[in-house]
Amino acid sequence: MNKALLSFALLCVALTGHAQGGNTGMGGEDGDYQSLMERLAKVEKKHDMLDVYINYAASAQAREATGSSWQTRFANKELRLELKGNLTDKLFYRLRHRLNRRNDAQGSDNFSKATDIAMVGYSFSDKVTLMAGKMSQIWGGYEYDANPMFVYQYSDMLDHMEIFQTGVTLSLKPVPTQEFALMVSDAHNGSLEDYYGNDAIVVIDNGDYRLLERANHPLTFIANWNGSFFDNQLQTRWAWGIQKEAQGKYSRMITLGQKLNLPQVQWYVDYMAEFDDLDRLGIATEDLADRFQPQIYYYEYGYPINNLVYQPYEPMNLHCGKVHYHTWISKLNWQFAPQWNLMLKGTYETASMQQVERYKNYRKSIGWAGAIEYYPDKTQDLRVFLAYQGQNINYSKESALGGKHSNRIELGFMYRIKCY
Repeated sequence: MNKALLSFALLCVALTGHAQGGNTGMGGEDGDYQSLMERLAKVEKKHDMLDVYINYAASAQAREATGSSWQTRFANKELRLELKGNLTDKLFYRLRHRLNRRNDAQGSDNFSKATDIAMVGYSFSDKVTLMAGKMSQIWGGYEYDANPMFVYQYSDMLDHMEIFQTGVTLSLKPVPTQEFALMVSDAHNGSLEDYYGNDAIVVIDNGDYRLLERANHPLTFIANWNGSFFDNQLQTRWAWGIQKEAQGKYSRMITLGQKLNLPQVQWYVDYMAEFDDLDRLGIATEDLADRFQPQIYYYEYGYPINNLVYQPYEPMNLHCGKVHYHTWISKLNWQFAPQWNLMLKGTYETASMQQVERYKNYRKSIGWAGAIEYYPDKTQDLRVFLAYQGQNINYSKESALGGKHSNRIELGFMYRIKCY
């Protein structure tokens, strides 16, 4: 039996793993957990050149949504593998890959969508670090940077963001508690056509249709500040950036995260805003684009005849323009007893098509979640959870869109296996 477990641990090492905490940089703290290799081989690991993790989450779910009754299923939520390490005191690397995604290379960066991170970094000193490769863009906010396995349900904005891009990041730490970073990356993994489709047209209002043109330099520029105050009890993750979507079309974004970090209570509040010349997130386009398709009305005595409308051509590939998004997220973790954690979370989001009067502030979304988590083994990062998540989307009367809602109950586990 021990030989079989040892073989499994060796297989884990051969495959790769995932780090707790951050998407950015080398990730968050790994925790003081003994690896499978150390436990089974009874050999103490004395270096950090290779750390291997497997993140696996699964649950039994009951869910219902607008237009459907309650349904049940078993779901494999996450399976990510990661390896990372410090080859020298200056040179480090990190790889992270999802096994429940397609593995074929796509887009201009020649990476699979399943590959989150494939980067190397070099620390010139304690104050200056340079990283290059495919990695998470350095937007602010704490839900954005969290280990994806531990996020029960992302906000709509985060759920629609394309964040893993190829680029370069320069990190400056003038003092240990303050970090300033600059990043230049691709705006997308692929071409304009890969993301928006062929013959894409941006619609600003009912009479303004413009064919999108490729940008010569479709890049993203982000400035980031990560702060720590009062012995790390108050933390900040702020960022501002601009992304070139197409010729003359930009997406601007600000993300402000504040976190209270106490021994038994952690609470953060994130604010995110996106101002798009071209709807990068696609939420407004999904809701509204069909309403801007050209239509011809049949007339009688100079007046249109109700319900006699036709589209003379194939539907155009329309995308909304001048769209504003705002998101507020508040999340509390409370370790109310040894090996127990209570999680409570709320979100509020809005969407607006600024230059069309009937679609200004047309969408408001409220989300809520709660979970009880139990850690059965102090030596392993394993949690068993019972969670509930819900969302209610309301549309303005002027938009004439019907509201939507969803509810989900889950009983499952999250296991971050330290293989080596």
